[in-house]
Amino acid sequence: MNTKTKKPLPTWLPLVVGAFLVAQFAGLGAWQVSRGLEKHAERAAFQEESSFAAWQDGMEIRPYQRLKATGRYDTGRQFLLENIIINGRYGYYVITPLVGDEDEPVLLVNRGWLEKGSGDINIATLEVPVTRTTVRGRAGSLPRAGYKMGAAIDPASAWPRRAVYPDTGEVAAALGVSVQEFVLLMDHEEAFGFYRHWVPTEFGPGKHFGYAFQWFAMGAVLSGLLVWNYRKKRFQS
Repeated sequence: MNTKTKKPLPTWLPLVVGAFLVAQFAGLGAWQVSRGLEKHAERAAFQEESSFAAWQDGMEIRPYQRLKATGRYDTGRQFLLENIIINGRYGYYVITPLVGDEDEPVLLVNRGWLEKGSGDINIATLEVPVTRTTVRGRAGSLPRAGYKMGAAIDPASAWPRRAVYPDTGEVAAALGVSVQEFVLLMDHEEAFGFYRHWVPTEFGPGKHFGYAFQWFAMGAVLSGLLVWNYRKKRFQS
C-alpha cells in the first residue's frame, strides 16, 4: 500500500505571509492617521468660521463655511430623510429646496431634525414663508449611509417625499431640476427650523489615532514574532 507523505511547507512561506500582513497593518494604520488629520482639519475649519458670507451660484465653498442665501422656498416639494437617529430616537431631516434665480441650481436647505411620531406627520409643521427670504447656515452635505438597498426616493410617492439616504443626483431627479452640490445646514438661530446641532462627525480624530496605534502595534508585534521565528530556525539549522 502506497502512502504519500506530505511535503513540509517552504520555510520562506511564513515570512512572506507575515511580511504581507505587516504591510497591511502599516497601511491601515497610515490610513487611520490620514483620516484623523482630516477630521482635525474639519473641526478647526468649523471653529474658525465666525461671519456669514453672502452666497452666490458658482462661488467656491469651504466645508462648514458660514453662508447666507436668498431665494424662495419650494414648500410644495420637500423631502423627509428617514432613519436619522438622534439621542436614541428616530426622526427625519427636513430638506426644503430654496429657489434662487431661474438659471441657477436649487439650493437644498436642511432645516433640522424632526422626531418621528406614531402617526403621519403633520404637514402644517413643515410650512415656511412663500415670500423671498434670506436664510443663514453652514455648508454641509446630505447624510450618507455605509450601505443602502433599493431606490432612495420613491418617484410615485406624495409630497413631502420620504427618502432614505439620497444623494444630490437622486434629489435632482425627483425635483426635475439641477441642485447645488452642497447643502445649507440651517443656523440654529433661524426661524422655521427644527432641532439643529451641527457639529463635525462624533467619530473624532482621537478615535482614528487610537485605531492607528492599534494597527501599528499589531504590525510591530507580528514583525517581532517573524524575526524571532527566523532566528530560531536559523539557530536550529
